[in-house]
Amino acid sequence: MDKGNGQKETWPETAERVVSNVLGALGYTKDSTEYQRLLSLVTERKFIPGGRYLYSAGRPLHQVNNCFLVFAEDTREGWAELLKKSAMVLQTGGGLGVEYSDIRPYGSPIRKTGGIASGPVPLMQMVNEIGRGVIQGGFRRSALIALLDWDHADIDAFIRAKDWPEEVRAAKERDFNTFAHMDRTNISVNLNDAFFREIGFNNKHAKSVYYKTVEKMVATGEPGFSINCGDAASEKLRNPCGEVCSADDSDVCNLGSINLARIETIAEFAEVVELATLFLLAGTVYSDIPYDKVSDVRAKNRRIGLGIMGVHEWLLRHNKPYAPDEELGSWLKVYEESGWIAAQWASKHGLNNPIATRSIAPTGSIGILAETTTGIEPIFCVAYQRRYLAESEKWRYQYVVDPTANRLIEQGVDPDEIEDAYTLSYDVERRVAFQAWIQQYVDMGVSSTINIPYPITDSQESKQFADMLLPYLPKLRGITAYPNNARGGQPLTPSTYSEAIKHKGVVFEEDESLTCRTGVCGA
Repeated sequence: MDKGNGQKETWPETAERVVSNVLGALGYTKDSTEYQRLLSLVTERKFIPGGRYLYSAGRPLHQVNNCFLVFAEDTREGWAELLKKSAMVLQTGGGLGVEYSDIRPYGSPIRKTGGIASGPVPLMQMVNEIGRGVIQGGFRRSALIALLDWDHADIDAFIRAKDWPEEVRAAKERDFNTFAHMDRTNISVNLNDAFFREIGFNNKHAKSVYYKTVEKMVATGEPGFSINCGDAASEKLRNPCGEVCSADDSDVCNLGSINLARIETIAEFAEVVELATLFLLAGTVYSDIPYDKVSDVRAKNRRIGLGIMGVHEWLLRHNKPYAPDEELGSWLKVYEESGWIAAQWASKHGLNNPIATRSIAPTGSIGILAETTTGIEPIFCVAYQRRYLAESEKWRYQYVVDPTANRLIEQGVDPDEIEDAYTLSYDVERRVAFQAWIQQYVDMGVSSTINIPYPITDSQESKQFADMLLPYLPKLRGITAYPNNARGGQPLTPSTYSEAIKHKGVVFEEDESLTCRTGVCGA
């Protein structure tokens, strides 16, 4: 935050602003033990609140929730209300997840006007364009996701919603802001108990939808899958990154993440879980809201999303592979106690118990701030090319060594022995299996993008991926995949460590006569 004198806050000043304002909502003063200890944890970057907390706490409009989750209602009034909610949410800095399955399919009769329905995809595009407009006056790109049930009559049109012509893809490569259909919106297909039952019975429609979705996913990166099964069957709503799940219209994301890589003992970890839970509970009282209904749903559910990051760095520091691990499991059992801890804090402050307490966000910005691996993701790449648009409006790039990898290399670790998202993209089932293992400790969702080494366009190879993935899906709440080089104009490209070291500190100007160099090995 700008301090008003042309100077920016230091990190300790940011930590103090955020902790004092948020804990103040529950009556904690700067003299309290809870405040002092939590301030220390945030300052030391052992716990970092979500990005909206860091930006908005202490401002006149302190909307500190990351995202909002909404159902689209199948009426004229419902469409208008969704557009209003979308504008209000995005203008206050929140992301938006919308579930469209109640919208009648294309061609359905409209009794009162005598017309026919346009289906859910045009409504998704209307929300997409609100997101495009909001960014022009804001500080970041709007975050949106559209969800549709696998058995909706318009599911094929939804799966193909981002089938852009080659000329549009080329224009996007040159300028990301070029218009394309649904380009500001992530898309995800809802799978439920009925899907798994029908595909188990070899139902042709269920199989067709599944294999078509996977075919698009492994070639272009979308759609993803959202999974709503068993006790969570009604929780169809998702935030744009997929880690917060709900059954209630106008529910909210309330996020903060523990940096596992900076915590030395399981006893210290237990203390961080306790105090981070208190912070997020205070956030359910402190945050402003974009429209009135959010207040009622928040009071009912009091949902908090305590996450973890630095998981892969923790594994690397303990000389462990990216895989399920007994010692890490004992730490995650402590993390699991956040539900009980939240109930104790809520009782102390006269609040209802949070309905859910754990979700693992992608932690992009705060992972950079924490200087660790994001969420449960592996190191992106040990070394990579970073492409960016300079003030001169020319594309430039430079070589970067991942900071986590660099710390390990300085300790004597061979860079060629460090697993990263690029090398693990050739062992994709291990990525999926690890996410499924982590999910058992999380009562909402895990945001994780499974890397694939190249766009898969061969139908047999796509089917092999689909057949590998299917048994894991009931163990997950959602999943996305990203094929390296699936989209043009992306900022990061894998490199060798030796190449990055050789060109350290050198900035290259991109040859404009070339097309996009390659893609990225992460989302």
